[in-house]
Amino acid sequence: MKKINFLIGLFMVVSLTFVFTSCKKDQNTVNETSSSSDDALAERIYDNVSNIADEAYSEKSGTLKSTDVRRLFLGDCVEISLDTVSVPHALIIDFGTENCLCNDGRYRRGKIIVSFTGRYRHPGTVITHGFDGYYVDDNKVEGTKVVTNMGFNADSNMYYQIEVVGVIFKANDGGTVSWTSSLIREWVEGLRTFTLWDDVYLISGTSSGIRADGQTWQRVTLTPLRKELGCRHFVSGTLEITPGERPIRILDYGTGECDNIATLLVNGVVYTIYLP
Repeated sequence: MKKINFLIGLFMVVSLTFVFTSCKKDQNTVNETSSSSDDALAERIYDNVSNIADEAYSEKSGTLKSTDVRRLFLGDCVEISLDTVSVPHALIIDFGTENCLCNDGRYRRGKIIVSFTGRYRHPGTVITHGFDGYYVDDNKVEGTKVVTNMGFNADSNMYYQIEVVGVIFKANDGGTVSWTSSLIREWVEGLRTFTLWDDVYLISGTSSGIRADGQTWQRVTLTPLRKELGCRHFVSGTLEITPGERPIRILDYGTGECDNIATLLVNGVVYTIYLP
């Protein structure tokens, strides 16, 4: 009987040790990937604001091709109002007060309010985006995004200077993410068509953020993020992220596949991140 009790006790110790080790490993994974995940969340939300505004303007102004009847982002429940008489012009994208399922699979509610001095494709145009009770998948979005059309670069691609100062209140009391960025958005494919489905952008620059626990991070682009509007996530590109005093990590969006998988390299260890 003593032998049996000893074996049972030993089994319990081993089991508890395994559980503790597993929990510690899981927590370590969360600690190593949390800043990168928050940066990816902010990047995606604020990047899509411009895509949504461009689609809404194109639809309301009638500049879409007659064959381009599918919406990439906007759901059927959205209402769009466009005023091109006032200066600056005004565009209001209203998703309503209840969650609206959009065509990119995201639930949105509230309004994106846009003022602009000219068309998105015109050099010199300045577009300012603000928010009124705006939520994406129950994450509340606040702040300002300013997009300036800089004309054409040396590669004959139109490009934009983008400045964001924003705060995201994460769903389910997940805390806040403060995010600022200074980016270049280069339009590398689809400029000379009026359909949105073939548009491709390369995004580079710097950003920084503060998580709810006060942890900060800095980010620089190693290779530009490739955004194909037909895909929900970036399909390639690498970022160098430095969270406070912790080791530098490399966030890699892949080699071109349209999926929700990214990897994070930290101290020689590769973590897999599944993007929401």
